Amino acid sequence: MGIVGSLATMNVADLLQFLEVGQKSGILRVRHESITKMIYFEKGIIVGSSSNDPKEYFGQFLLHYGKIDETGLKAGMEKHRQLKVPLGRALVHLGLINDGEMMDLLRERALEIIYELFLWEQADFVFEDNALLPHDLIRIQIKPTSVVMEGIYRVDEWHRYRGRIPSDRIVLGLVPGQSIRDVTVGSQLPKILWYIKKQMTVGEICYNMHASPFHVYSQLYSLLCEGVVQVLDELPPLDNIPLPLTDYREVPDDLLEQAKECIQREEAAEAVDILTKFMELDPNHSEARALLATAESLLVRQIYESSIRPEAIPLLAVSIDALTTTELGPKEGFILSRINGSWDVKSILSICPFREADCLLIIQKLYAAKLIRFVDYGH
Repeated sequence: MGIVGSLATMNVADLLQFLEVGQKSGILRVRHESITKMIYFEKGIIVGSSSNDPKEYFGQFLLHYGKIDETGLKAGMEKHRQLKVPLGRALVHLGLINDGEMMDLLRERALEIIYELFLWEQADFVFEDNALLPHDLIRIQIKPTSVVMEGIYRVDEWHRYRGRIPSDRIVLGLVPGQSIRDVTVGSQLPKILWYIKKQMTVGEICYNMHASPFHVYSQLYSLLCEGVVQVLDELPPLDNIPLPLTDYREVPDDLLEQAKECIQREEAAEAVDILTKFMELDPNHSEARALLATAESLLVRQIYESSIRPEAIPLLAVSIDALTTTELGPKEGFILSRINGSWDVKSILSICPFREADCLLIIQKLYAAKLIRFVDYGH
């Protein structure tokens, strides 16, 4: 028998313990806005997980922990597509990790996916009792109750971090004359300090670290408490003129009809824009979510057919100095930093921690702004 509910009425700790005690088998789907996480159970034990949040893809997790670099991820994605096997298996095939490392990393990644659920204050869930698990699932073993204490601890810590770093638009700076001591081999701190020196926002640092916000905020909070860095500014939201929510509440059905008509006319970008704004108001609207997936697929196809080829190699069309004076968001900055004159669009997409449609729209925007050009196809 399946169960349906909300984390507002049944928290993650109680939900996990219920499934373990009941020795349930099936799929737990937890949805918050556009993000859906799936936890796979067999007889009350967690045996795997997945997420549609690009920053939680296995490749991004490996980048964060330094198990592979972006060149290795690119090779792994190519082998994954060629052999039609999970990315972990493809990386083992290439000799970039071994079987033991793959299993340990899959377990750690599953834990991180679950831990973030504890930070979600609003989310819906459904447990599909005895649902079939993915046929290519590489099984791990995690007792649900073993994650509860860490999850509760993270909630308390997150509230502390947010007290000093209230948004991802915060810009930090190094405190003159201060330095960090006892940096261990393999520490992420030198990289974080370098990003701070470049005056990246906290959001940009998260993107470039390929890490969950919890881990980045944890290290930034420590640097603030030690007096090594200081808060310099908080940038305004990129979208300063949102449409009034009352407009959406008055005619939500009309908006969905507009989106459907746009899809029928193959006006994909307009449909994506309407549906994205609609879901900001009602993130749990199942029909809007399905339409958004359809519109994004159509948009990706149209971009590839019209303006950008997967094999096209982007190049910077302006100097680095010119880029520093251009207003760019964290996603635009991330993509620009991966343009190296040898990677094609398909390769850049394979290492990006956000959705394919978003990534292509950003590349299209950068091209329209004449910040990039393409080395082939006459661009």
